[in-house]
Amino acid sequence: MLPTAERKTSVTSKAKILAFPIVIGVASLFINSSQAQQTPTATPQPTDAMAGMGGMDTDTGFSADDLAPLVRGIFEGEEVLFLHTEASDTQVAQLLTDMMDADVIVVPSLADIPEELLGKVHVFTNGTPGDGPMGFQPDVFDSVPGDENYTPLRAINFVTWTDTSEPRQLNSVAEIQDAQDAEEISIEQPGIVVNMPILVWPGGQR
Repeated sequence: MLPTAERKTSVTSKAKILAFPIVIGVASLFINSSQAQQTPTATPQPTDAMAGMGGMDTDTGFSADDLAPLVRGIFEGEEVLFLHTEASDTQVAQLLTDMMDADVIVVPSLADIPEELLGKVHVFTNGTPGDGPMGFQPDVFDSVPGDENYTPLRAINFVTWTDTSEPRQLNSVAEIQDAQDAEEISIEQPGIVVNMPILVWPGGQR
């Protein structure tokens, strides 16, 4: 049997010999990990399919007027340009289709939208001749993009001049209200909704 001091020395030497490979292995893993983290990743190169997407100038063969002609309207005395895209009523959709020579789709469920979520558009059934859908003055809107209450979904308000009044062009909701208060016009709300997004308005466009 070895003396106590020699046994301790032997055990210590064996521990060092066993620990050495472990230290080497941990160091090797650390070095490999560091090299992997530092290896730069190649930046993906655009493919041929992606190359043509940047300009968005592909010739489709259609113009904006071919797809959805712009219509002139009025907001607060100034011109706006908008589209008719869908209507809740079949007859109104056909009227707008004939007017612009572009299909307006019938979507009956538009009429189910709560009134408080709709904007208003005033459509004239008589009065001064103009660009409106019935051949009279342009439609009058109550909001444009940027307004807190703007929405493209509009409840139609049919405006009709009375027989005793002197028709003239009305250029704002306030003027329409004044004419109604003076009993010069009547306003009918038939519950018809039309999607009429405004693309150009005073001070803005998209």
